[in-house]
Amino acid sequence: MHSWIDGQPATALNLQNRGLAYGDGLFETIAVRGARPSLLDGHLARLALGCQRLAINADLALVRDELLRYASQLGEGVVKLILTRGDSQRGYAPAVDAAPRRILQGSPLPRYPVEHAEHGVRLFPCHTRLGEQPLLAGLKHLNRLEQVLARAEWQDSDHAEGLMRDAQGRVIEGVYSNLFLVRDGVLLTADLSRCGVAGVMRAALLEQAPLLGIAVQVCDLSFEALEQANEVFVCNSVYGIWPVRGVAALNWSPGPLTRKLQAVARTLLET
Repeated sequence: MHSWIDGQPATALNLQNRGLAYGDGLFETIAVRGARPSLLDGHLARLALGCQRLAINADLALVRDELLRYASQLGEGVVKLILTRGDSQRGYAPAVDAAPRRILQGSPLPRYPVEHAEHGVRLFPCHTRLGEQPLLAGLKHLNRLEQVLARAEWQDSDHAEGLMRDAQGRVIEGVYSNLFLVRDGVLLTADLSRCGVAGVMRAALLEQAPLLGIAVQVCDLSFEALEQANEVFVCNSVYGIWPVRGVAALNWSPGPLTRKLQAVARTLLET
């Protein structure tokens, strides 16, 4: 399907765009099923938070309208929504009158092996560490070189994802997913106030878990916390939940709480 720029089919962008020059913008990766974007409100809420934090004056109602129209034509697949601050001359200072640019790109839904969801995946322990920047923490901004470097660390088929830590060694997330642990019936996930991406599926699970009687704790996680975990899983808004069966010398089996939330995630993506 053709890409859209500012609501119109297009294949070219101004070379003075600040997204290209500085990564000055945000993006969302949204699954589309039955011509409808999954978890749309969550994606738009995160985008709105990013616009507020970066002071990008975007028309989010227009973004929503264009996204719905694009998804209706795509039918099924993945939409990448990119919102940049706009075009400007050389230099870091943004132009006062810069108009945000809206980019939509469509692609087929990825066909992950069914074993990932059924039997679980192994995580590669990445050496690349996440830098701390509270002003950007949680946002899905366009500066993703840490993830690019981390993903380049493994090429084998034994690992479907990577495990990322911060400079102090705290466990934060996957390269393109969020991480949860289960310990003694409590659902644990990392505090993302210093670094990391606050995933839309992560937010949905944190909202749904207490409704199912599952205790939730958002906190700092050490590598030792992985050693003490009864279950581990990763999640994102495209594939839902994958149980984690191992990282380095640690091994787990998909557990009952992971399976319960896996069904919740599947429902969220289908509605």
